[in-house]
Amino acid sequence: MKIGLLGGLSPRNFLRDYWQKKPLLVRGAVPGFQGLLTPGDLMDLACREDAQSRLIAQKNGKWQVRHGPFTLRSFSRLPKTQWALLVQDVNHFLPAARDLLLKFNFIPHSRLDDLMVSYAPSEGGVGPHFDSYDVFLLQGMGRRVWQISAQRDKQLVEGASIKILREFRAEQEWVLEPGDMLYLPPGYAHNGVAQDNCMTYSIGFRAPSYQELATQFLVYLQDHVEIKGMYGDPGIALQANPGRISAAMLDQAGAALEKIKWTRADVEHFIGAYLTEPKPHIFFVPPPDPLTEKKFIHQIKENGLQLDLKSRMLYGKKTIFLNGDAYTGGAIARRSLKMLADRLILSTAKHLNDEALALCYQWYLYGYIEIAGQPAGIGA
Repeated sequence: MKIGLLGGLSPRNFLRDYWQKKPLLVRGAVPGFQGLLTPGDLMDLACREDAQSRLIAQKNGKWQVRHGPFTLRSFSRLPKTQWALLVQDVNHFLPAARDLLLKFNFIPHSRLDDLMVSYAPSEGGVGPHFDSYDVFLLQGMGRRVWQISAQRDKQLVEGASIKILREFRAEQEWVLEPGDMLYLPPGYAHNGVAQDNCMTYSIGFRAPSYQELATQFLVYLQDHVEIKGMYGDPGIALQANPGRISAAMLDQAGAALEKIKWTRADVEHFIGAYLTEPKPHIFFVPPPDPLTEKKFIHQIKENGLQLDLKSRMLYGKKTIFLNGDAYTGGAIARRSLKMLADRLILSTAKHLNDEALALCYQWYLYGYIEIAGQPAGIGA
């Protein structure tokens, strides 16, 4: 299968030849694309308490960053050039953003981070930098010049409020127009500067460090591993130096710690819960006037169901993970719920069995899923 999104490349060939290897420029990746938001819409989002936003400006050669939420008055005081507004997780607020992300489902959902949208007037940008994750930079309205470099020098400007490369040596340069897209693998230095009022849609894919995984896995083990027994030394020997830790104590403690074991199932459970755990600023709102279970089931059988825009859902061999929680059940229920995890939206729930329907109703009461077609978005 070939799709225009990748410039005629099949997803398989893109993953083989470009993913995490080298950049790819695609002209007209999304024909006719002008964006999903106006600059005003983005500014409204940046004023919300539940949105993560930043204003980055360059003044007298120095970079400054401010974090939201902002007020609309904040934007009226900005200069005409050399600043940028960035809003993370736009897919949490806009159904059309989720639809855009689904175009990239040749990359597993477990790797997806979010859709970030930026607006900048002429000469605006965030400076030369590099990211530790894969990103597709899709141009909306306006034009932006992108310069990229495979340079190994990653030293940053000391004392800067954002991570700016001390030296940036551009090796390639393009002007992206609406619908054009640039893919960059992790660590590729890049600098984007607006030629006019423009908006860029950044589809980012998370890549946790091994240190982060190890730290969180140890937290997981703390809650899921029990080592029985207690230290004891009925045969303790007289010790000439009481301040010294004895070899016998080290041996006994070491033997107890060696009992800490985990299985592949433990790793799967941890990864599923960790990758779907909502970010700290995210909260789910239960329906204010919930339907009865009977009415809910009737509605989703007629209209379908969908994940709340903020929900993250993955699955393993025998477990469904939703927003940091794990659910096990029968094979038939799991099969249909896996479809929801893959597609994010089901046009009908008629194929769900009683077990899956009961679980969906529970998720509906939590605010994790909703009846398809219900109003959602920026004003919700």
